[in-house]
Amino acid sequence: MSVVDAEAGRLNREADEPGWEVDPDDDWGVAVIATVGRQLRLRREAVGMRVAEFAKVVGYGEDLVYKIEGGKRIPRQEYLDKADAVLGADGLIAAAWEDVKKVRYPKKVRDLAKMEEKAVEIGVYECSNVHGLLQTPEHARALLGSWLPAYSPEDLERRVAARMARRSIYERSPAPALAFVLEEATLHRKVGGTMVRRQQFERLLEVGRLPNVTLQVMPMDSTPHPGMGGRIELLKFEDGTAVGRSDGAFNGRPVSDLRELRVLELRYGTIRAQALPPRESLALIERLLGET
Repeated sequence: MSVVDAEAGRLNREADEPGWEVDPDDDWGVAVIATVGRQLRLRREAVGMRVAEFAKVVGYGEDLVYKIEGGKRIPRQEYLDKADAVLGADGLIAAAWEDVKKVRYPKKVRDLAKMEEKAVEIGVYECSNVHGLLQTPEHARALLGSWLPAYSPEDLERRVAARMARRSIYERSPAPALAFVLEEATLHRKVGGTMVRRQQFERLLEVGRLPNVTLQVMPMDSTPHPGMGGRIELLKFEDGTAVGRSDGAFNGRPVSDLRELRVLELRYGTIRAQALPPRESLALIERLLGET
């Protein structure tokens, strides 16, 4: 077996682990998982099964059972389905998935996804990475896997899954208007191996050709521009309100004040004007794909 095959197998096994760690800063999520864990324990005790016996029947380790029942791990749907069948719960335990799936991703990601779901227009300038809405799972895994302190394997897969779940925005109807500006330098950065980079370029081309998406690249030989202070994000909603954030303005906090929004809109508009036009941007990505 090659090193690549072995690594792929390891990642697949980690992705199949039956639970995620609970985000301690997510009060609502902590409460939901604690309640589900308590219900599992009470049901197990009611049918007279010890942890060791239950763990053996459902096919998971005793330590995991203790953690899930103690509200320390988030169970996956498969775990709840097996527990429901073993404990004869007639669907009551399996139904807990409807609550669990709402808190399976980190709170910050859930909050961001909620705003993206409501936005009718999203504009992003990303200076250091390929934006999350544009990433492939493999790229996201390689990128997040480079962060320090390192995520646990379970938490890493949880965050990758959360990032991929946000891509449902492309399936919305009516589709929101999406505009991305990426720095050319980020496209040259070797995140992952050759196949990971090729898949990421192919994904950029696929998304960049969607009728509701505008994808631009800021060339490396560009003159200084307002995005050099950091990422800029602008989300506009159907009721006319908007939210914006920039690493280089207003201490990086989200803003909705009209005067502050105008500052971010001015900067973002200038960035888009300096970036390569969409057609030239896609041609650049095609060239990089051919060279990879």
